[in-house]
Amino acid sequence: MSFYEWWYGIVGFSILWPILFVALTTHTTFIAITLYLHRHSAHRSLDLHPALCHFFRFFLWVSTGMVTKEWTAVHRRHHAKTETEEDPHSPVIFGLFNVIRKGSEYYRDGIDEETIRKYGKGTPDDWVERNIYSRFTWAGVALFAVVDLFLFGIVGVIVWAVQMIWTPFWAAGIVNGVGHAWGYRNFETQDASKNIVPIGLLVCGEELHNNHHTYPNSARFSFKPWEFDLGWQYIRVLAFLRLARPLHTGPVVEQVNGKSIIDMDTLWAVVNDRFRVMAHYADNVVKPIVQIEKQDAEGPIRGLLRGARRILCSDQMVLRKREIDKIDEITRHSAQLKIIYDLHEELNSLWAKRTGSGDELLNAFKRWCARAEETGVDVLRKFVAELKTYSVPKVAKSTSS
Repeated sequence: MSFYEWWYGIVGFSILWPILFVALTTHTTFIAITLYLHRHSAHRSLDLHPALCHFFRFFLWVSTGMVTKEWTAVHRRHHAKTETEEDPHSPVIFGLFNVIRKGSEYYRDGIDEETIRKYGKGTPDDWVERNIYSRFTWAGVALFAVVDLFLFGIVGVIVWAVQMIWTPFWAAGIVNGVGHAWGYRNFETQDASKNIVPIGLLVCGEELHNNHHTYPNSARFSFKPWEFDLGWQYIRVLAFLRLARPLHTGPVVEQVNGKSIIDMDTLWAVVNDRFRVMAHYADNVVKPIVQIEKQDAEGPIRGLLRGARRILCSDQMVLRKREIDKIDEITRHSAQLKIIYDLHEELNSLWAKRTGSGDELLNAFKRWCARAEETGVDVLRKFVAELKTYSVPKVAKSTSS
């Protein structure tokens, strides 16, 4: 090999090719993370062809050194213990700046025998996994460095450094950090998860974090018309090629026009789609009443009602003390807002009773609907009428039976 080839690699001196190679390899890494590690391994929402699984395992080994069992276990623990001291990487607990700066360290600290035993079930345990991928995690990234140096010479050092930094920064730092600190929420989950945009092309839909925490077993992360889940687009292409099969894409419910009774199908459909039901309550009940109250209010009261829709519909765990105090002020000022707030909290509390019998839960739900209708508030009556149209699709019922 000549000095020129040693110094610049077989590609030769170029600015364009190293940039394109970094873009291709880092994007492929994120495809492997979101499709294989996240949707397939951790949540079982996506079935992938064995050959594709092994390609992703190999590519993750060389591009990150991550082990499927470890990543899966840490992520499942994150969902099981979100925003608690046992959450491996919560910015609520550790601070946003720390998670962005040291996200990969928190990930490694979350790997212990108990986490692996409890949350790592159902992951690969073949000869290659035991004797190569899990045993020599350093060898993969070292091989990647050799490839970069062979292709680009001394510039390969920079290429390799960017490849090694890319995933910890975007996945461990931005998605796990910013995704629990800044952004917007479609659903009031019992955690601080948020959707952050517009970085979908970089992280393949992982920025739709609130959507994912709401329906973690859905292979599709987008719900609103303007949201774009690039990972889901790849799944559609792979499904067409018979290399992937989405197993779940959200709650199994349907709304039947003209249905006006509350039966067990109504109950289970509403429970299954409870987060979207609560989002509809916020948009169709709380928001219009807050707007009416603001129109009639003056001075300090109008200021008090600023942002009322959000805090009246937020879970207590994501509210600051001053926001909780503000709720007390709002409900003391407005009898109507107190009614819809109390009904909101009562409806939310029904989900915690799912361990009881179906008949008990159904009767509690019927009593809630009756109280809502008895208020005489028009938006509440319309909301209950919409709930009555909920049902379980016949296909789902026949499958479960």
